[in-house]
Formats: sequence, C-alpha cells, structure tokens
Amino acid sequence: MHPNLVTRTLLTGAALAVLAACGAATKAGPDGATRAAAPAPAKKTVRKPAVDGLPGMPPVLDPKDVYAADRPNRLSPVVRDFPSRVYVPNTESDTVSVIDPKTYQVIDTLRVGRQPQHVVPSWDLKTLWVNNDRGNTLTPIDPMTGKTGKSVEVHDPYNLYFTPDGKYAVVMASLDRELVFRDPHTMKRVKTEPVTCYGVNHADFSLDGRYFIVSCEFSGELLKVDTEKMKVVAQQKLPFRGAMPQDVKVSPDGKRFYIADMKADGMWIVDGDTFGKPAFLPTGKGCHGLYVSRDSRTMYVSNRGEGTVSVFDFAANEVTDKWRLPQGGSPDMGGVSADGKVLWLSGRYNSEVYAIDTRTGRQLARVKVGSGPHGLAVYPQPGRYSLGHTGVFR
Repeated sequence: MHPNLVTRTLLTGAALAVLAACGAATKAGPDGATRAAAPAPAKKTVRKPAVDGLPGMPPVLDPKDVYAADRPNRLSPVVRDFPSRVYVPNTESDTVSVIDPKTYQVIDTLRVGRQPQHVVPSWDLKTLWVNNDRGNTLTPIDPMTGKTGKSVEVHDPYNLYFTPDGKYAVVMASLDRELVFRDPHTMKRVKTEPVTCYGVNHADFSLDGRYFIVSCEFSGELLKVDTEKMKVVAQQKLPFRGAMPQDVKVSPDGKRFYIADMKADGMWIVDGDTFGKPAFLPTGKGCHGLYVSRDSRTMYVSNRGEGTVSVFDFAANEVTDKWRLPQGGSPDMGGVSADGKVLWLSGRYNSEVYAIDTRTGRQLARVKVGSGPHGLAVYPQPGRYSLGHTGVFR
C-alpha cells in the first residue's frame, strides 16, 4: 500500500476511535448537532457533628469547651433588649428583690409564694421562674417588664432545670424525693422518677447532654441520670462522713464534674462517664456555689462558712487565689455579669447581696435585701439556651 494511504487510514481510524470514545459523553440534539451530556449530580457530603449529642439538642459549638456560647456580652437575640437586673429570692420574706446592677440599688420588690429558693431562666430564655418551695408554686417573671405573672401549681419545687433539648423541665422535689419531668411551658407532669437518696438539690449536664449528675444534700450522695430515659442509672455515696453536696458544675472539656460540699469544705471531682470514686480538693469552709468565668479558664467557688470566694484554675487543677469579703458574710448562690466583670452572690444569713470584681476580688458593693436571700439570678446572660438553676447556659 502507498505510504500516504497507510497514513490516511491510520488517521481515519484514530478519528473514528476518538468519536466513538466521545459518543458516551455526547448526545444528538433535534437539529442533529452533538450536545454534551449533563454531568452526574455530585454526591452531598454529610458532616457528622463533632459531638453525638442528645437528639434535639443544639449542636455543641466547641467539643473542648462546653461554655463556648457564654463569652462576654454574647447575648441571644431573644434577650438582647431585656434590661440588666439581679433577681434575689428572699426565702424568709417571700419576696424577690430586683437590683439595678449599674446603681447597686433595689428598684423593686416582688411578692411571690412561700419560701422562694431560686430564680431560674427558662430553656427558651423568655421567662424567669421563681421556685416557691413551701408554697408549691412556680411564679413567672417577664424579664422585659420585670412583672410577675400567674403562679403555676407545682409540688415541692426546690430547684428547677431543663433538659438540653428543651423537651422537659426537671423539678428537684427535695422533700418528695423525686425528680419530676414536666412540660417546660405548662409545667404539667410528664414522668416522675422516685429516688432513694435524700434532698435532691443541684445538677449539671454532660457535654453531649445524654446524662446529668445530681447532688443529694441530706444523704451525701450523687445520682447519674439518663436524660432521654428520664431514669437514674447509677448512684454513689460520697466518701466523707456527714457529706453535704451542693452545687454541681461540669468542666469546660466535659470530662469532670465538680460538686461543692459545705461540710467537707471543698469540691469533689468525679469522672462523669465512669462515675467512679471522686477525688477531693479543699476550697474553704462551707463550700457552696460554683460559677465559671466568661473565658472558661477559672471557676469562682463561694465558701459560705467563712465569707470567702476561692478562684479555681481548671488547667492547673488547683485553687490559685482566695478573696475575702472585708466585713465577712455568707456568700451563697449567684452568677456572673454578662460582661464577666462582676460576680454577684447572695449573703444567705446577712440579708444582703455582694458584688465582687472578678479581676481583683475587690468588693464593689453590698446591697441590703430581704431575709434569707438564696438563689439569685443575674439576667440576661450570654448563651443560646438555659439548663436552669440560677443560670447555667450553653
């Protein structure tokens, strides 16, 4: 064959091969022209959350810091327009004193039910609930107007929490020896979980929200509760004769729970997942309330029996400072201001409230209130939702 014919044949074959190869990716249009076929749709990549949280719970912002949403002045749009106030339940006066934190003055006194113990922000941040323990009622406060609404009948509401998914309110019925799961809005009873310890008191939830640890004040015990099942799954006695556990807080990384003990004069530290034997760290006489700083680095520990506040460093796992109230006092429950600069604590046996500078430990003010001030709430505070008590936010 002639060399030119060979070359022509090879070229023609190559061209046909190219056309054949392209045929799978082309399509003839109505005018006979070749059209490119539409590319196959790309598969969507579903990212798994960093933390496998309780179904319905807002996703964890930072797996290394459960308090990541609580940074200074990071207020939810829900609460942004609420006036800044300090609400102080006076257990022996059956009132709530309302303090303006700018002037350190009581600007209102609200009549509520018998023996109000704590003022508790609702899960959706829209309502403050006053726990009238002996009055067997919850009194709502509108944080926009500062006015009370119609009280709701709830038996033995010593303390109040909310599950991280917002599905239930959890009433710590101390004398009834029950954890009562209720509708978070109507407070209608949904499930009652009887307990064998005495004085269910305070609590905090795990990083993933799937369980919470409860302190039992009068029998010196701790409970571990499955959130979804609404059931006690473990129980232990604290290794101290006469132990009287109070406030509970989880560490920023979610690995440890701290339990204040006002008879042991310090904090128990327990691994929440294993729920094993706790370690102990002394803080001061009458260790009672636990409040995390806005940068998640330290925790303020109120020592009610000696009029001091210990500053606990999470990373160092030790108390690095102790602030003493200049005229003494009985610092109890409270919270940190939205900007993180002031720690507010009730003076349980002194009918007063303390404002403390969180940078220096200096007392900024003492404000006279009613008799037996207890679980005061600073409101509003940063966070996406409330887990209850005097303000535990995520």
